[in-house]
Amino acid sequence: MNINLSNISISNLKHKSLYYDYNALKICQRLGYAALVLFFLVLSGVITSAAEEKSSMGEVKSKSTVSQNPTMYKTVKVEGLDIFYREAGTKGAPTILLLHGFPTSSHMFRCLMTELSDKFHLLAPDYPGFGNSDQPSMKEFDYTFDNLAKISEGFINKLGIKKFSIYLMDYGAPVGFRIAEKYPKRVEALIIQNGNAYDEGLLEFWDPIKKYWKDKTPENAKPLAEFITFEGVKWQYTHGVRNTEAINPDNWNIDLRHLTREGNPEIQLALFYDYQSNVPLYPKWQKYFRTYQPPTLIVWGKNDYIFPADGAHPYKRDLKNIDFNLLNTGHFALEEDCEVISEHIRSFMEKNLSSTQ
Repeated sequence: MNINLSNISISNLKHKSLYYDYNALKICQRLGYAALVLFFLVLSGVITSAAEEKSSMGEVKSKSTVSQNPTMYKTVKVEGLDIFYREAGTKGAPTILLLHGFPTSSHMFRCLMTELSDKFHLLAPDYPGFGNSDQPSMKEFDYTFDNLAKISEGFINKLGIKKFSIYLMDYGAPVGFRIAEKYPKRVEALIIQNGNAYDEGLLEFWDPIKKYWKDKTPENAKPLAEFITFEGVKWQYTHGVRNTEAINPDNWNIDLRHLTREGNPEIQLALFYDYQSNVPLYPKWQKYFRTYQPPTLIVWGKNDYIFPADGAHPYKRDLKNIDFNLLNTGHFALEEDCEVISEHIRSFMEKNLSSTQ
């Protein structure tokens, strides 16, 4: 049986093993049909393997990242409290401090930490009363945003972090902006995801909370208590998303673990009430933006009812170096768009921090 090799060029056999199979093919001309069949089975396996490797590069990279830079789960003493935190990546790489929102914890950053751990040093603490950190009683600890910022500041100082970027989401915004405004030269960049610093961002959702600010009564607290029920927490994760079936129910089940601890509902109401302390600081934070011009990435779930996109646009007034992105998802944008956000962060950090290039 004659086999025509005229259409096969060695220059096209990019995979090293294919070169040797080309020579084997010439041998097959002499050995007949059986050897030819065997050859094409081998060749098919090589090509399929190469195609699979190419098509799954992102997945392979992710698996490699998981094995080489796994997330560690640690605890450190800050102001006498055990503060739980997740750590991933390599010390010496650019540090990103990940500050979570309500009603969640560092758990919200689990995917992002896996995605970015090959390039960055990632730290995600749980605030007191959240996640796996200590929950001192309200007699022992004053649950205010000033104190959450104080603990977060103590956390980075305890770990010896001198320079860092901050990922600010929801409650993480007033916590992080306090730190950034206090230490502007230590903060290399801001990554803002549904975190407010402008009056324009406090719309209808905030009406019952504002009512509670004006009159702190049990009656006015009732609507707020709904946000820490099963349905209320689930709604925060699923409202405004493209596909509710893509949202892992572990999110609200894990959050409810700390929200239902004895004394925690009162802690959450205290923070709802104290959120008003952030509003008078908005002009101070906006001055920080204008004065120090930190490179800023906006990755905002535009369908968020809690912090709508109305609060994202004003950042463009005060910041010159801003990468502005509205995503078609809800409040917890990482649940649907973790990979998208991680790619935005990579591109943004490579552009603005020479140490990541």
